[in-house]
Amino acid sequence: MATPFIKEKYSVVVAGGGLTGLAAGYFLTKAGIQAAVFERDSAVGGLSRTVLHNGFRFDLGGHRFFTKNERINALIRELMKGELVSVPRKSRIYLRGKYFDYPLRPFNALFGLGIPTTARILADYCAERVRGLVREPGQVSLEDWVISHFGRTMFTIYFKEYSEKVWGVDCSRISVDWVAQRIRGLSLTKAIRNAFFRFSGRDIPSLVDRFDYPALGIGRISDRLREEIEKSNPVFTDTGVERIHHSGFRVRSVEVGGKGQGRRVETGHFISSMPLPALVRSLDPPPPEDIRAAAERLRFRDLVVVAVMVGRRRVTDLTWIYIPEQKIPFGRIHEPTNWSGEMAPEGKTLLVIEYFSTEGDALWNEGDDTLVRITVENLEKLGFIGRGEVIDSCVVRAPKAYPLFEVGYAELCRKVYAYLERFGNLHIAGRVGMFRYYNMDHAIESGLRAAEAVAERHIRDAGADGGGLKRSRGAAAG
Repeated sequence: MATPFIKEKYSVVVAGGGLTGLAAGYFLTKAGIQAAVFERDSAVGGLSRTVLHNGFRFDLGGHRFFTKNERINALIRELMKGELVSVPRKSRIYLRGKYFDYPLRPFNALFGLGIPTTARILADYCAERVRGLVREPGQVSLEDWVISHFGRTMFTIYFKEYSEKVWGVDCSRISVDWVAQRIRGLSLTKAIRNAFFRFSGRDIPSLVDRFDYPALGIGRISDRLREEIEKSNPVFTDTGVERIHHSGFRVRSVEVGGKGQGRRVETGHFISSMPLPALVRSLDPPPPEDIRAAAERLRFRDLVVVAVMVGRRRVTDLTWIYIPEQKIPFGRIHEPTNWSGEMAPEGKTLLVIEYFSTEGDALWNEGDDTLVRITVENLEKLGFIGRGEVIDSCVVRAPKAYPLFEVGYAELCRKVYAYLERFGNLHIAGRVGMFRYYNMDHAIESGLRAAEAVAERHIRDAGADGGGLKRSRGAAAG
């Protein structure tokens, strides 16, 4: 379709074309409110997009759709209209040259690690349970939380190396808030109960055994949201929000542009799903120094994805394979054709490998050919493929994939929030927009709630000041 024309004024400007921004744009469009979505990248979807490369499709890490929110579930099912397939979750941890079930199953751990190690795991766990009865454990970091819930032996074997590979910092520096959100409700007792009695674990997101997935990749959800928005409102790609002009604690206009061109656009409301530090950095006039300093201390973890195309029908029967050990450079593998057969040409498959990185580090700056070579060498050592089977490859870098929840991040966020709440028409939402670990359903919910806040204000009095920042308080990520 033709490139839309940027007008001089929109009732609502939405910064960011990931799931959050698109969900906001979708709601506003359905409500009949004039809005425009601006995405800096060349495609919508953010981390939840699907890359098409020479007939192969892959997501940036493999993203399942699962929700207990009936509203979000109904929205996605209506939006996708039969495109969803149900995928059984079958994941493994590769550790010490062996594969272990994930979630944990004691018999598998017993025969994999050996009876002495398993005995130490159980002894440590029991000791921590007794300590918990005697005194309330002080939990500040990921290390504190995992030891309290699983014991130190389990922490050292299963959690420490992988967590430090993912986040790039010591476990003692990762906030307890993250792990409590990410695997909340899970303990060794529940994992063991799941193993012995095979309960579904549907109330614990980490144990969910089936999930929904679009047959042509997770990016189809973003594509469909965009299609619905563009029935009435524009979605601009390659066009980021560069500056946010405000006065009297109201956003008056934004400068948008890309590829050397810019334009100033007036707006009545501004929904931001752009990274929280970037939002603060873009405000003109700038916030006080202490607010800018707090925002700049909020860091992200980035992702380098290497897709290796293989000339056979399947390599594994798994949805994810987790690689904790530091001696193997990547952290996770998935095979998209195990999610949907339409992700590769007939008779071929691909493996998608995730490297956790920080933008600008040696891994991030490594050449694509070298990354592919390192990937194939390690896949061959692990016994997945022979290098002669590789028929193609693709490397994608995804900046700001995950907020890095270091100890003390919550205080920094509260400081920034308190300042932004003074704006009468600024609404923040989403994973990077609010610096929260949101799964897909929570990201969508966050965008919908921000748009609802705008719609209510728009209907009541489109030009009124006050009311404060409407933050989308979706459930914590699971």
